[in-house]
Amino acid sequence: MAEGRVYNFSAGPSQMPLEVLEEIQREMVNYKGCGMSVMEMSHRGKEFMGIANQAEKDLRDIFGVPSDYKVMMSQGGATLMFSSIPLNMLGTKGKADYLVTGQWGEKALKECNKYGTGQAACNSKSTKFTTIPKPSEWKLDPEAAFAHYCDNETVNGVEWGYTPDVGNVPLVADMSSNFCSRPIDVSKHAVVYAGIQKNLGPSGMAVSFIRPDFVDGKNEAKICPTYCSWKTTVDAESMYNTPACFTMYAMAEYLKYTKKIGGVAYWAEQSDKKAGMLYGAIEGSDGFYQCPVAKDARSRMNVPFTIMGGDEVIEKKFLAEAQKQKLFQLAGHRSVGGCRASLYNGMPIEGVSVLTDFMKSFMDENRK
Repeated sequence: MAEGRVYNFSAGPSQMPLEVLEEIQREMVNYKGCGMSVMEMSHRGKEFMGIANQAEKDLRDIFGVPSDYKVMMSQGGATLMFSSIPLNMLGTKGKADYLVTGQWGEKALKECNKYGTGQAACNSKSTKFTTIPKPSEWKLDPEAAFAHYCDNETVNGVEWGYTPDVGNVPLVADMSSNFCSRPIDVSKHAVVYAGIQKNLGPSGMAVSFIRPDFVDGKNEAKICPTYCSWKTTVDAESMYNTPACFTMYAMAEYLKYTKKIGGVAYWAEQSDKKAGMLYGAIEGSDGFYQCPVAKDARSRMNVPFTIMGGDEVIEKKFLAEAQKQKLFQLAGHRSVGGCRASLYNGMPIEGVSVLTDFMKSFMDENRK
């Protein structure tokens, strides 16, 4: 680990691979000898167009995006997509299904209701979003314009282990917090979208893979702002206006690095190892640490846990002592409490090893 850096378990923006950061640092003042930083150059110039074109090619290669699908890079992150999806997909049907398994799915549903009717095909709020309801419990509408799910719930630590089957209804996936951590079957989806600030770069942008029948404008609402129009954005090759240039460039470097080390398969292997180490430490603590999420729904990316049944005094002590070991950003989301460790691509196995060693020593010293 570079001098002065810590292990940052933040839920996002998150830790990035050091090699990617160092490459960005090398090119910060003078990008490839052009005399300018990426932050200073025209987004229409040949240098930046080269960055953008390569980024799209690498996204297609790494994720196996079908050739007819469109790749869209847009500002506003996944939260703006909560609005853009119904504005571009509801069409004349006016209603959509949402599989609600956490706070982000809940927020997406709420946004849909501004423009049409969002229907909760399932909702695990009664379990405090610690489970994924069985398909037999879902109430799917075959006339829905689309069905939406959040593949990994950052706040609640719930992750889908499979692609939901919603019949012939177009499937939409918010993959913000597990994007690039395992392979995706894009062809099973009408839309895959993700804010990139977890596993693929800094904040400020969302990447979307969109089936061609949803970028022709035929389902676009009349009230859709021009900037939210997928047809407008795709027709302009994600440059209807000045894009988030530096974010796109940093993502492009992250994509190059991902190709170099073995693609999504490499990140998937690392994710399984890291999650296995941390859940192993929790399960092996004889109840000192506890994860509230059902075992079949536990996220590889975000691991919430309590200490001694949610003892706030001991948790505060844990967080303070963790920082002495360079273990930062381990507090749980303010709405949930407890602790949470996010194990995104940029977190090395070494960092998780330091965390689990600390957890064991802390338990030994504080078990009553």
